[in-house]
Amino acid sequence: MSTPQIMEPIDVLLVEDDPGDTLMIREAFEDNKVRNTLSCVTDGVEAMRFLHREGEYADAPRPDLILLDLNLPRKDGREVLGEIKGDPSLATIPVVVLTTSQAEEDVLRSYALHANAYVTKPVDFDRFIEVVRQIDEFFVTVVKLPKP
Repeated sequence: MSTPQIMEPIDVLLVEDDPGDTLMIREAFEDNKVRNTLSCVTDGVEAMRFLHREGEYADAPRPDLILLDLNLPRKDGREVLGEIKGDPSLATIPVVVLTTSQAEEDVLRSYALHANAYVTKPVDFDRFIEVVRQIDEFFVTVVKLPKP
């Protein structure tokens, strides 16, 4: 029988402009066993400022995982994803696209921009919570994340 792995909390950056979705994701994280840190920003410009630790984000933690919506104000998620994966200092951070879009072109473009996963947000509240928990659990208990 294998010894259970001690799960270290991870820092997660949520880039989401819908307050309802943010609340549900926050709830899913709080209900989960592992106490991960969830930082939230509401648009692509703020996401890049957070990742580059600019302005009020000077002391922001480097995220171990980014949950990224595609349809964002000011700078959309596709642009953010391209910038993250094109920046050698950020490229190793796993990015999960978490969006309402089921468009095949969005799926293909996200993977072409090196998204680590593409997840369509379920409409059903309980299913949405469960999907977020599964993402959280997968990246905490299954995946080996790179050290900064």
